[in-house]
Order: sequence, then structure tokens, then C-alpha cells
Amino acid sequence: MTVPFMERFFGLAKHGTDTQPAGWTGQITSNSFMKREFGTKLIEEYLVRQDLRAVIDTSGAYIPGHGTPTVILIGKHQQPRTETVRAVLGVQGEPGRPENPAAGKVWRSIIDNLEAPGHDGQWVTVVDLPRDRLSTHPWSLSGGGVSEVAKRIEGSSKASLGQRVSGQIGGAIRAGADEAFMRPIGWRPRNEKTVAALRPFVMGDNLRDWVSTLDTQLIFPYEYGTKKVIDDGIRQELWPWRATLVSRSTFQGNMADAGLSWWEYMQYTLAPYRSPLSITFAFVATHNHFVLDRGGKVFNRSAPVIKLPEGATEEEHLALLGVLNSSTACFWLKQNSYPKGGDPVGKDGARVSQQPWSDRYEFTGTTLQDFPLPSVLPLKRGSQLDSLAQSLAVSTPAALVMDGTPTASAIEEAHKQSQSILGQMVAAQEELDWETYRLYGLTDEDLTYHGEDLPELVLGQRTSEIVLARQLAAGESTSTWFQRHGSTPITFLPEEWPEAYRDLVQRRLDIIESNPNIRLLEKPEYKRRWATEPWEKQEERALRTWLLNRLEDRSYWFDAQGRPAARSISQLADMVTRDTDLVGVLALWDGTVDVDVVKALTRLLTDEAVPYLAAQRLKEPG
Repeated sequence: MTVPFMERFFGLAKHGTDTQPAGWTGQITSNSFMKREFGTKLIEEYLVRQDLRAVIDTSGAYIPGHGTPTVILIGKHQQPRTETVRAVLGVQGEPGRPENPAAGKVWRSIIDNLEAPGHDGQWVTVVDLPRDRLSTHPWSLSGGGVSEVAKRIEGSSKASLGQRVSGQIGGAIRAGADEAFMRPIGWRPRNEKTVAALRPFVMGDNLRDWVSTLDTQLIFPYEYGTKKVIDDGIRQELWPWRATLVSRSTFQGNMADAGLSWWEYMQYTLAPYRSPLSITFAFVATHNHFVLDRGGKVFNRSAPVIKLPEGATEEEHLALLGVLNSSTACFWLKQNSYPKGGDPVGKDGARVSQQPWSDRYEFTGTTLQDFPLPSVLPLKRGSQLDSLAQSLAVSTPAALVMDGTPTASAIEEAHKQSQSILGQMVAAQEELDWETYRLYGLTDEDLTYHGEDLPELVLGQRTSEIVLARQLAAGESTSTWFQRHGSTPITFLPEEWPEAYRDLVQRRLDIIESNPNIRLLEKPEYKRRWATEPWEKQEERALRTWLLNRLEDRSYWFDAQGRPAARSISQLADMVTRDTDLVGVLALWDGTVDVDVVKALTRLLTDEAVPYLAAQRLKEPG
């Protein structure tokens, strides 16, 4: 409702003429129009014809009851009369819930400095912006030098991402009833022919830190790479959902009205599936997560797809992947994307995040089309990190149990390998970030490491984290970065690092101190979080999945004549004890050496079993 109300507000004010001064209007409204696509016409066709006098970013102020980030617009209902617009740009949000919101640090800073252009403080920056800066969508009302850095990034670019890609960014399927088609990884259909129709299903939440962690597969009713509809037992498998699938609504009516078979998807865009290589990304996330996919998968709408022109090589994809996953890209995307919220301050409905790095953003294909690319892309770093990511993906507990029967020694070895690979990735990402600063002209100095002994890094050892740790020690920051990510802050350079690397990190610390552009980018909100799920949780889930899949074996649930048979836990335990592999994995999952099979199976199957009494299975109506 932002657009019609804004237009109405200006329309209610008196229109300025030669004999009558224009009426003033002021409004506090959602700032979503500044970044989201619906605001394009409002900014470029309507507001350019109004005499805006002040634009005040209040998204960082603690305003009870405002559940969305806001902006204040003040203007007159007449053609623009001045060449500049007073702008209050946000620098830092309210650090906590103030006793009196009217006395909040951000709000007071706005009130006290609105008439002081040139003010550049901890909370807001006040400037007189050239009016043409507000004539194009999107708006970025970030202070503290953010606009200047964004302009430098854009000014150094010779091409945008949209000029390099093929077609529109997107291309996800829209099944219309996802739950009918979705199956867990490892699930086997009753009809073996349907196995060929199962495809890994990529969702945005599974795309993190260069890796696509797949836990779901999708029944894909097409010949891959074409629009030819196939059966292969799919109709039989989906028959229980037929009534729901038949009645799905399309623009033409139901599925039959649209000329679609009832077991098809409502919408299926062929382009992403014609060639194997794609770059997919998390549509909503706190940071930028782009992953190279090498084909055979299906993409959810939360994981849009970037396709390069036909014939593009893997190296071209990896070079692009490198820059898209950099901290510089994260910075630019956040200035041009809509924030969807993070960890809120207080319980009064105010829309202020406790920590800027916890804010989730909506990264749209339209925004990405405009992403400025440097003249040279970081192919080497992109290739290195992608290779490490592939190694990491096969070192997880989930991957381990897919290869056979897991053992304690195999899990321990995989854990060590996983930790080492992650340490290499953290270090390589640092090199990528610092290389990208130079590629965009933010520094002329080469601050990457060229030695063969690049040390593995753990969270807390990156240059930006050392700076943050020193700020915390000096009482200059209240960030919870280290607590949230389970890392240890350090204020010194580790002795075990090679001397050349220590010297390089010191140079990086020095340039953060002296170069405001780099100081801005080396903040937690633009640095990769590496917020991986604890190994113990991954291990428990993987072992549980292996056990449940093993217990699905037909021998446990059918008698010698092939008739289905219900089993009690005791009966099942008696059969399980004859399977040494199963007992061994059950002991691993239970965390005991001499596992009590009955108790362990009870704990494992309580949420999976069907109650044996009808009264416990059915509701009152039956």
C-alpha cells in the first residue's frame, strides 16, 4: 500500500501555482519501494515530479509498532525547485531497546543533526544529495561512506552481469504442490522405473558457502533437457495426490484447461535444463551464496539460476562464481537489495536488528542483472574454492553413509578431513576478498598471499575478526559475532603462521586503519559467516537416516509367504540383532558400546511407528 498512499498524500496537498504556494506533506512509510521492483515507477516516474525536500532513513531508529523498516519523506506538491535534497543516511542501527524511544541514539541523532549537512557520526550521516541521485531506482540511503564506495565499484566496471548472462535470471520450476513430488534423499519408489525420474531438488536454504547440501529429491515428470512428459511409473506413484494435482489452478484454469497432464508441474521453464552448467544462489540469505551446479538437478524458486550463453566453459563459470561470492559483491548486493529482517531489538514490534550481519536480504534476478563486473575475474580463486567445496561435500556424514556402512573410525577421519578443508576454504576466501578489492580499484596494493604455505584459518583468525576483537577489547563494539558463531576472538597474530603471512596480515590491518573503503568492506555484515551446522548434529541425522533406510528392508516387514506383517519392538529387535552392521551403526547412533537394542530401537522409531490401536490412530470422526 506504500505507493497509493504516497501518491494520495502528495495529491491532498495544495498544488503550487504562481499565486498559491504549494502545500507541504510529510510521511513515514515502509522503505520497501526503495529496493523492490514495484518501486521503480514510483521513483522514476512519480517522485521525480514532486519537490522532495528531505529523505530521512529511519530504518535504524527504534520506533515501537513499526514492524517494517521505514523512511520519512518531506516535500511539496509542485515541480522540483532545488538541485539538492536533504538526506539523512543511516550508519548504525539502535544498539538496544531504549527506555524512552524518543531518546534513542539514532532518533536523537536524526533530530539533532537534520539541519547540519556534513555531519558524519556514529549513527547517521547528513548530506545534501544531488536530486538526480534520487531519480533512479533503487535508492541506497546508507551513510558512513557507503554510497561513495558503491559508486567506485560501479565506476570501475566495464560490464554488468546482465550483459554476460543468457536470458533472464531465474528459471525455477513451480510444481504447484511441491509436497506431492518431494521425497527424502535415499527414498526408493515402489516402481523401480520411477528411480530414473528422481532428481536432486535444490532449495535456497541448502546453498551455503560454495556448497549445495542436498537432502531432498523431486519426482521430475519430464525427459531431462526437454519438455517431453514421461510416465515411468510416475502416475502410479502420484495417484494418492491425484485429486489435489488435478485441481491446481493455472492462469488458464485447472491443469486440463491449460493442456497439461495432471502429473506435470504447473510451470516448467526449459532454459535452465538445456545445458548442464548453471550458477544457482540463495534467493534470501544474510550473505551471498552462489554455487556452481554441473547438471542433473531441479531448482526451487528459492534457488534461482544464472545461465551463461551456450558454449560457455566451466572456467568462465568459475571466474564469475569467484566474484559473485566475494565480500565486494556482498556489499554491493546489500546496498541494492531489500532487507527482510534479522534478530529484532526489543519486543515492541520495532523493526531494528540487533546485529547488521544477521539481516536477511532478498537477492533478486533483476538486481543481479545490474551487478557490476570488474575487467578481470578471479578465476584462480574461484576454481580453488569450488574444488575445495566439492571435497567438503563428500566429507560430510550424509555423504559417508551414502557410500556404505558407517564406522566410528570412518566418521572420525571424515571429521578431521572436513575441518581441514573448511580451514583451507576460510583462508582461500580471505585471499579472494582481498584480490577482489584490487580488481575493483578499491586499493592499488596487492594484498594477497603468494606463498605455497597458506595456513588454514579457523573462525576468529581473519583480519576483519582481529579488528573486531580489538574493538571489543577496547569497548568500542558490542557485537555478538564471536558468540553467535562459536569462535574465539584474538587480538594478536598467531605465532604458528608463516612469517610472510603474518607480515601480510599486518599490512592488511594497517590498510583497514588508513583506507576508509577497505575499512567499510572488512565488516562482519559483508564477510562470509561460515555458519556450518555442528558436526554432531550432522552425524546424528546421517546415522538416523541410514538406520531408518536399513529398517525399511522388506525382510523385516513381510513373512516367508510375502504377506505384510506388523512387528513389535521386541520382535524387530530380535531380527535386528542378527544384522551385525545394523547393530554396529545403532550403537554409534546411541552413543554406547554395548547397545540395548530394544531401548535404542524404541527411541529411534517412536516418531516413525504407527500406533497399533485404531483409537490411537484415528480422530473422533474416524
